[in-house]
Amino acid sequence: MMKKTTIITCFLLLSCSFFSQTVSADAILGTWLTASGKAKVLIYKEGGKYNGKIVWLKTPTYEDGKPKVDKNNPDKTKQNAPMLGLNLLKGFVFDEDEWEDGTIYDPENGKTYSCTIKYRDGMLDLHGYIGISMIGRTQTWFRIPDPK
Repeated sequence: MMKKTTIITCFLLLSCSFFSQTVSADAILGTWLTASGKAKVLIYKEGGKYNGKIVWLKTPTYEDGKPKVDKNNPDKTKQNAPMLGLNLLKGFVFDEDEWEDGTIYDPENGKTYSCTIKYRDGMLDLHGYIGISMIGRTQTWFRIPDPK
């Protein structure tokens, strides 16, 4: 009985590996809608690392018609930088099934967090954290199809 159980277990593990999905390092390239729906971010590759910048805002201007700027940035010299084109994701490298060693910037509070990114079913799970990754927040971004 023990031998039969071992054989079945091995078979199941092998069959799972055949059906497991491998993720390409470039799977995250393209345009993504943020969890809030307020922005679209273009993820691109530069110098072997993955970065992402804002390419669309739901409301790109203030009520007075002026373009939105990075007013919450702790660096006063960057507070007049336009939100369109602002880099939110910086320095990610691909390792097996996720992108790591990068940072994500939150323009709503002006803080930068360590971050990992996982791809699943056409979505990205971004996990931002300070210190240890077990403590943090995860949000899901959705792929925007490229125009044909």
